[in-house]
Amino acid sequence: MTAVLRRRDPRRRGDLRGLVRCVLLWSTIFAVVPARAAAPGLPRRPGVTVTPGEERFDAAFRKYSKRYFGPAQDWREFKAQGLTESNLDTTARSYVGARGVMQLMPTTFREVTSRNPEIQRLIDDPEWNIAAGISYDRQLWLQWEQDSVSDHRREFMFASYNAGRGTLLMAQRMARAESLDHRAWPSIEQVAPQMRRWRYRETLEYLRRIDRHLESMDGQGRVRSQPATAAPRRP
Repeated sequence: MTAVLRRRDPRRRGDLRGLVRCVLLWSTIFAVVPARAAAPGLPRRPGVTVTPGEERFDAAFRKYSKRYFGPAQDWREFKAQGLTESNLDTTARSYVGARGVMQLMPTTFREVTSRNPEIQRLIDDPEWNIAAGISYDRQLWLQWEQDSVSDHRREFMFASYNAGRGTLLMAQRMARAESLDHRAWPSIEQVAPQMRRWRYRETLEYLRRIDRHLESMDGQGRVRSQPATAAPRRP
C-alpha cells in the first residue's frame, strides 16, 4: 500500500502543478483582454472605428464650399458650422431625427438632392451630408439676398439653418411693427425675446458657437484650441 502511494505522489503533484499553471494562464488572459479593449486607439467592440482628427473632412468642406459659394468663400465657416452642429460626428442624431455632420432632416436632404442630382441620396455618408448642408446654406443665402443688409446676411443664413426661415420672417414682421430695420440682425436680436415659439437663446448661441469655432482655427482650418463641445442642433 505504501509503495503504491509513493508511486502516485509525484504524478499527483504534477497534476496540481499543471492545474496551477492553467489557472495562472487563464487569469493572465482575462486580465489582459480588458486592458487591450480600453487601450487608446483600439475599438471597444467590433464595428466601431477610431475617430480621426478634426481635419478628416476638410477636403469635403473645401470642395463644396467652392462649388456652391465660389472660390472666394471662406470654407472654414462651414467647418465651424459642422463643429457646432455635431462636432463632426457622422453618427449624430437629434431627438427629432436630424442626422450626420450637418444635422440635416431627411426631408431637407431629399429637397436638396432633388435640386442637385450630383448629390447621391445617402444622408449618412459624411461627404454627401456635408455637400447637402452647404448647398442648403447656399439656398438660404440666396433667399436672404433681398431681405437682409449685406453685412448681416451671414447671420440670417445661419440662424435660419438653425431655426427655420419662417421663424426669421416672423421676427422681421415683429421688427417692422416696432419701426425697426427688419433687414438688420440687431433688430432681430431685439425682438427675439418677444417671440413665444422661438427658442431664440439657442439660435443666438448657435451663431456664437460658429464664431468661436471659426476663431479657434488657423488659416488652414486646423483647430488650434477646441471650444466647449457643441450639442447637435435641435430644430
